[in-house]
Amino acid sequence: MDSLIWATLVSLAPYLLSLVAVFLFYGQISYLKKKGPIPGPSLVLPFIGNAVSLVRDPTRFWDAQSDLARSSHLGVSANYIMGKFIVFIRSTEISHRVFANVRPDAFHLIGHPFGKKLFGEHNLIYMFGQDHKDLRRRIAPNFTPKALSTYTSIQQNIVKKHLMRWLREAEERPGKPIALRFLCRDINLETSQTVFVGPYLSAEAKEKFNFDYNLFNVGLMKLPIDLPGFAFRDARLGVERLVKTLGGCAEESKKMMRGGHEPTCLIDFWMQDAVMEEADEGVAPRPYPTSVEIGGHLFDFLFAAQDASTSSLLWAVALLDAHPEVLAKVRSEVSRVWSPESDAPITTELLREMKYTEAVAREVLRIRAPATLVPHIAGEDFPLTETYTVPKGTIVFPSVYESSFQGFVEPDRFHPDRFLDEKHDDRVYKKNFLVFGAGAHQCVGQRYAMNHLVLFIAMFTSLIDFKRHRTDGCDDIVYVPTICPKDDCKVFLSKRCTQNPSALS
Repeated sequence: MDSLIWATLVSLAPYLLSLVAVFLFYGQISYLKKKGPIPGPSLVLPFIGNAVSLVRDPTRFWDAQSDLARSSHLGVSANYIMGKFIVFIRSTEISHRVFANVRPDAFHLIGHPFGKKLFGEHNLIYMFGQDHKDLRRRIAPNFTPKALSTYTSIQQNIVKKHLMRWLREAEERPGKPIALRFLCRDINLETSQTVFVGPYLSAEAKEKFNFDYNLFNVGLMKLPIDLPGFAFRDARLGVERLVKTLGGCAEESKKMMRGGHEPTCLIDFWMQDAVMEEADEGVAPRPYPTSVEIGGHLFDFLFAAQDASTSSLLWAVALLDAHPEVLAKVRSEVSRVWSPESDAPITTELLREMKYTEAVAREVLRIRAPATLVPHIAGEDFPLTETYTVPKGTIVFPSVYESSFQGFVEPDRFHPDRFLDEKHDDRVYKKNFLVFGAGAHQCVGQRYAMNHLVLFIAMFTSLIDFKRHRTDGCDDIVYVPTICPKDDCKVFLSKRCTQNPSALS
């Protein structure tokens, strides 16, 4: 019996090998046909493509794509990852063309190459047309001056608490540098949770929340294998639990707002508006998002605020240390409007007076854009240039990072004054500053993000003396998933002011 099976397999082997050869040949021809005239690897592995290279060293992978795009007058390059044909976009003009054509018959924002499976269906980034406009209109009350003022107070207290913790850790480890990446992540995670859902997340729920969010972060950087035991599956299930938790917070907030309570966090401002809309008997409102849908949108906010802000805080520290003349100007400006030893909080009005510090924050975001790529998928064939049409199903990657180094005078130089001087670099080359995106899906919370970064810079530089622990390659870029210094930004810390700011204790 065994010999018969073996003989059958031997006789079928040539046909099986032929089928494999045809499969490989078809995959290669399909890739080359989609690639057309744009630069990219000539040969790719079936299905997997160059996914291993991407996961192993994202920085090198995207640098190679950038070099290929730079070699072409089109400003784009091609590759193949996990069964997906991809196009990297270095050209700012083409990036704007993608951002301006987010609609069902053109490009769909996906946030991650396999984002819809990971983030879930109920997410702001996947919406189009009137539904998207209605949701953004309903989100708008979350970012009014009154709301931002409420958030600033929360942010300040949390930032101060963590900075004091950093100093205590530094005192316990004299002469040893402290890596800031996870410390900054903790600041942002607590800030995001407290600003977004405030009192509706218990201490126990926060622990579970942090655990699930870490699963999500790890899964973002792994191969998209949705099977038990793989990080991607753990991340997807973690997101489902996070969305459910945030949806429950929305329900609790709505009860409080119906009771006439004043908003204390973002979900309160949102639900207060929802209650007012429900009470408007003269208008037949469009269906309001369910609690689960709101939970999905809150998770979108959390992801945008958490990882991007962690990257920005780290690069702010690294760049200020590397440019002591900029640091001195920041400290001088902040000291004119706020003293860490005073009883005065930093209000949103005071933040507006810190014009140079805000320019520094903008330059940090320009030269080290946290989310370097904004992936979209082509819903239909689309003419990307006059000579190249991107095929349906292609994932395109407009590079926000590359755009930041185009147009600006001396783009490789860290020069905050470009956002202040009479040349108005920021206005002339506004189209190249794509950190917050462009078009219909431009970041709705960008003012909140800027306030957070300016506040951190003002408080960190006023409360703490710091010096980078410099080693070879410490400032090289790594993806985790947003970009940060290779050494996790190791610094020596010591107390700067003579006493703690009592108003924030």
